[in-house]
Amino acid sequence: MTVIASGLTKAIVGFSDLFSKRAWPLVQILLAGAILAVGPRTVSAVLRVMGLSHERQFQKYHRVLNRVKWSTLAASRRLLELLVEAFVPDGPLLMALDDTIERRRGARIAAKGIYRDPVRSSHGHFVKASGLRWLCLMLIAPIPWAKRCWALPFCSVLAPSERYYLQRGRRPNKLTDRARQLLLMIRRWLPERPIVVVADSSFAALELLDAVRHKLCIVTRLRLDAALYDPAPERAPGARGRPRRKGARQPTLKERATCEATHWRSVTLSQWYGQGDKAVEIATGTAVWYSSGLPTIPLRWILVRDPQRKLDPQAFLCTDEAAEPEQILAWFIRRWQIEVTFEEARAHLGMETQRQWSDRAIACTTPVILALYSIVALAARQLLEHGTLITRHAAWYAKDSPTFSDTIAFVRRSLWSEENYKGSGSQCDMVKIPRALFERLTETVCYAR
Repeated sequence: MTVIASGLTKAIVGFSDLFSKRAWPLVQILLAGAILAVGPRTVSAVLRVMGLSHERQFQKYHRVLNRVKWSTLAASRRLLELLVEAFVPDGPLLMALDDTIERRRGARIAAKGIYRDPVRSSHGHFVKASGLRWLCLMLIAPIPWAKRCWALPFCSVLAPSERYYLQRGRRPNKLTDRARQLLLMIRRWLPERPIVVVADSSFAALELLDAVRHKLCIVTRLRLDAALYDPAPERAPGARGRPRRKGARQPTLKERATCEATHWRSVTLSQWYGQGDKAVEIATGTAVWYSSGLPTIPLRWILVRDPQRKLDPQAFLCTDEAAEPEQILAWFIRRWQIEVTFEEARAHLGMETQRQWSDRAIACTTPVILALYSIVALAARQLLEHGTLITRHAAWYAKDSPTFSDTIAFVRRSLWSEENYKGSGSQCDMVKIPRALFERLTETVCYAR
């Protein structure tokens, strides 16, 4: 049996009861191989890097993804519990909600669609991509060795297009419907902890905000032309008819941004989208957001503008009217770590390189690859109790703190070192490596791409 590093074993042992006794050893090999492999994260590449290229019963590893019965939601809940215990044992939990496109092609991939690619698009350039759309929830947690917060994925669900549902005679589920289900599920998983969720403007929908605002706090962008009102006045005794849902109309945020009577104050925000401290001007207030036929949402709005670019403000909302505007902006700024996580998953964990095409395998593979980001962080935390994380430096690139590439290299080094390295007592700089291990290392490096 292939040896698995103790740090990784401690990080994933909490998932053992979610699999059968026959499947659990296979799961450990797949996870370790997915971390060690470079390039495509196919099952065959995982088996090669684990020294199992001559395994005649290789199909049993494929069956872990397309036949073995295990719940991705149960695994997501267990992973969230491990992350909270390791990185955020107390206080409010800050989470990020966003969707991403996994660019995949293939006639057998039923759930693929054509979507706007948020990574490559801009205000003046619209890019469409064919692939699978995933809705991801991430825990934004401080990482001690990185000296910053990371967005750690723990739950990813497929969000197919409307055409996918219509072709199967089913009622389409909108992206906001999936988001509502996920957020209410997280509330049930962690009933005692206060939760703040940051999201982009795709989730600034009145139905979604109304469904979850009593369960948790949501921070997102707000339209500059949103219809904001004063709260409804108190109902007079004996009045007839339905109660009023709103009061007098307030100016739109676009009008407030150009109005000389708007009170602006200067604040300095740290880590403004990863670019260091940023001096900005903010204006804030409370209002009721209302649209005919939709729920009424009380909120706190915030206008943010650059002192040098006063005509290009940004607007945010928070469903907690008592929250401080500086705290709301600090929560939202950390959302930029989501894009960092997606990019690192593509660069270091082989996202979009797997070749699974069956519905069951697709529904399992991509969430596991994204979750590997969090599993690597958990394994590194375990290993750092008895080791030191080395930051890779170069004459042209001086790092002030370790990044994810250093973290996964640290975990990989631990995995390789468990393969019975033997040293010479008289010559401590000479290491005897078993031939089988040397051939695995050589093949991994030679075929890397």
